[in-house]
Amino acid sequence: MRKSSEIRQAFLDFFASKGHAIVPSAPIVVKNDPTLLFTNAGMNQFKDYFLGNQVPSHSRIADTQKCLRVSGKHNDLEEVGVDTYHHTMFEMLGNWSFGDYFKGEAIEWSWELLTKVYGIDPAKLYVTVFEGDASENLPASSVALMHWKKWVAEDKIIYGNKKDNFWEMGDTGPCGPCSEIHVDMRSEEEMAKIPGRDLVNKDHPQVIEIWNNVFIQYNRKKDGSLEPLPNKHVDTGMGFERLVRVIQNKKSNYDTDVFTGTIEVVEKITNKKYDYSDTKEAVAFRVIADHIRAIAFTIADGQLPANTGAGYVIRRILRRAVRYYYSYLDYKHPLLHQLMPQLAKQFENVFPELTGQLDFVTKVVKEEEEGFLRTLEKGLKRMDDIIAAHPKQATIEGKLVFELFDTFGFPVDLTKLIASENELQVDEAGFEKEMLQQKNRSRAATAIDTGDWVQINPDTETKFTGYTATAANATVIKYRKVKAKGKEAYQWVLSETPFYAESGGQVGDTGSFQFEDGSSIEVTDTKKENNLFIHFTDSLPASISTKVKVQVNTNHRKNITVHHSATHLLHAALRNILGKHVAQKGSLVNA
Repeated sequence: MRKSSEIRQAFLDFFASKGHAIVPSAPIVVKNDPTLLFTNAGMNQFKDYFLGNQVPSHSRIADTQKCLRVSGKHNDLEEVGVDTYHHTMFEMLGNWSFGDYFKGEAIEWSWELLTKVYGIDPAKLYVTVFEGDASENLPASSVALMHWKKWVAEDKIIYGNKKDNFWEMGDTGPCGPCSEIHVDMRSEEEMAKIPGRDLVNKDHPQVIEIWNNVFIQYNRKKDGSLEPLPNKHVDTGMGFERLVRVIQNKKSNYDTDVFTGTIEVVEKITNKKYDYSDTKEAVAFRVIADHIRAIAFTIADGQLPANTGAGYVIRRILRRAVRYYYSYLDYKHPLLHQLMPQLAKQFENVFPELTGQLDFVTKVVKEEEEGFLRTLEKGLKRMDDIIAAHPKQATIEGKLVFELFDTFGFPVDLTKLIASENELQVDEAGFEKEMLQQKNRSRAATAIDTGDWVQINPDTETKFTGYTATAANATVIKYRKVKAKGKEAYQWVLSETPFYAESGGQVGDTGSFQFEDGSSIEVTDTKKENNLFIHFTDSLPASISTKVKVQVNTNHRKNITVHHSATHLLHAALRNILGKHVAQKGSLVNA
């Protein structure tokens, strides 16, 4: 049986032979992109190339990318481990063309790799193409259809609607039609009863998508309209865990060697046996095997568990794993940190960052486990109080169920289990109402309304001169209005800038813009968004001229600079005294 490490390497070797540069995975923790908490797709690190903000060093690239998804289509956290093929963290194998090859080569190579290199039976493969959308005046993908007909019979080609076969990066930005490849993993008897084409994109656990060829050729504007991009790109993704399952001929991703090593360690620790079933005990094994990867690699990439933002996502994943081994494997001590050596060894050649920080990550995870195990015991005591306050056959109110979830980390299924043992019901609808209210509050608190760019001059990469200068005569490239938490601001992009953008813990420069009519506005902050230097102001000038004089607040810059140096000196001293494992992350360097 081919090992997962060999399957991954075969993908990279194949595209290297097709002229692709092989690049490492970007960190799973996203920096300099306010639209994302985590890398959730292989294309995230190449977003700048699609947006035209940066020129790639190679027009053809291939990689395996660590991704994390805990919400959205098919990726609800509470479902992971219950089925056989969805995950929190997963690897996305991808090949990319930035204005180079397009549909013909992408389709031919994907078919060649799957059927010739990996030896997947073509009879079990189906492909989808975009059927078009009259409401947006989008034509059917006739070019993709023409190329697919060279390799597969027409009865293997399925037309998909906009939901399934038109990919968009977000509400705005690059997008385009896509062509998926699905594989039928059912038995011969099942395939004889129902054709595989009838189960494509129907959430069948054995008829699954393994590859998506996205052809990026449009830009979605703020008003919802589409405009053709000057360059056409290829953005493809293949779920590594699913691919390994297909090649190793397993019924579940968790039965492959991507996960079996971790499951075996859990068996030894808990003295229980994984039985491949749908019992809570078996689900607990799968939850742990999945979640430990997300926890370990995210911490190794710089995101510590916390009460807000990305840190809360990691804490929630970790606590879900703790709840499962505590409740369903009857293990009352920290377990997850014991899995770190096996995980680091498994991925040392592809994601070595965990091996390099093994002691640190292990310590963080153990401390989180110990803290939550204490909280869990308190939650069980709170549950006892709630049970005592309700007569037999009564219903526990949604607000109390939500309190157990939100304050003590109890999942609804754990609350339901304890309630049923005490002849009580649970108001799930009331709980969902409380959850929705919390989600709406969170969305409202973080929502950013971003307007379209107003283009003043053609796009060009901003030249940064801040290491040697604090002033410059620049050209205005574009600006836009943004609104967050009820406050309006404006963002500016210039041809050159001496303003240092927030990075590495150092806050962005402040200063001023002076326009040709003599009007001046204050620059309140400078950030990088997808490698684009963004200057923030609270207002617009009386008239926007093409030329602008920019000036950094030098006193503010000087105070930041000395504190940045002090931070590095402190870090060097800590590493000298305590050891090389000390890592500088999460610093705030301001004036």
